[in-house]
Amino acid sequence: MKKLKVGVLGATGMVGQNYISLLDGHPWFESSLVIASQSSAGKTYKESVAGRWHMQKDIPDIVKKLKVAAINDLENARKNCDFVFSALDSDVAIEWEEKYAQAGIPVVSNASAHRHTPDVPMLIPEINHEHLRMIDIQRKNRGWKKGFIVVKPNCSLQSYMAPLFALHEKFNLKKAIITTMQAVSGAGHPGVSSFDIDDNVIPYIGGEEAKSENEPKKILGKIQGNKFVYDDSFKISAHCNRVNTIDGHMACVSVEFEKKPDEEEILKIWKNFRSLPQELKLPFAPKQPIIYREEENRPQTRLDRNNDKGMAVTVGRLRDCNVLQWRFVGLSHNTIRGAAGGGILNAELLKAKGYL
Repeated sequence: MKKLKVGVLGATGMVGQNYISLLDGHPWFESSLVIASQSSAGKTYKESVAGRWHMQKDIPDIVKKLKVAAINDLENARKNCDFVFSALDSDVAIEWEEKYAQAGIPVVSNASAHRHTPDVPMLIPEINHEHLRMIDIQRKNRGWKKGFIVVKPNCSLQSYMAPLFALHEKFNLKKAIITTMQAVSGAGHPGVSSFDIDDNVIPYIGGEEAKSENEPKKILGKIQGNKFVYDDSFKISAHCNRVNTIDGHMACVSVEFEKKPDEEEILKIWKNFRSLPQELKLPFAPKQPIIYREEENRPQTRLDRNNDKGMAVTVGRLRDCNVLQWRFVGLSHNTIRGAAGGGILNAELLKAKGYL
């Protein structure tokens, strides 16, 4: 199979580095263009990240000598990549993602800029892969022939959305109270200073609670006409905390459904949950999206964040709730499933469905 050529917008930042590291050896995609700010343009990628390469693996050989392209060089991008991953900051993404899509270059984004744009799908493939048909509507709305924008949701949602969705299909989610404990890598680099986070928990992450409460409504929403209509049948109350772990976002969830399931039903649904057609054989798709641990002290961040390539959600501690109906703990890897790995899975789905 001939590999698709991939560009990375924001290639020198933490999420961009994660993309470049995870794409190394990918069977479908190959890094062909690294794109960053004007200050890095013209340097080799190795030069541009000297002293600030933060991945455990070395810079892939195929990327080391690539010259960093300026973000405004759209003609270079058209010639050298089939699509781009966007790891841009949102204030930059709001402008440049649309310019790339308008230029005929599909954009698979991690940024929050277009998450609530009415004709842009916000994907978790196991949950709402049918939302891809909005791409055709988006192109028609904008007059774009080849380009489009698809985004992934906030990293913290990954630790509880699949377990909730699996049950919502049958029992109808009504209320959830969610407390997240989010790793420092979610703040990027240098992120939270070690002086602030060491021996500490910070009970505030700017904008995070609103994202946790509102993004699920679009993810579980429907396409009506030429836009998404949000699912307002449930309410989420979120508390988002920064904790002193490197990677791994954990969520403690209390939940109520229209019809209360019993424990055996919940565990069976989680164990059997797949949703994505297996015949697609997406390389980054977890074999079992929800892994349930029966030990009373699991999941644990250090022990469970890397389950199934870092792409699975690990769940445990299912028990009665004294206020709602049930409570459980969920865990996902925020820089793999919640960031670059989730974006790569979105791109794999797009390729399998003929959009790339």
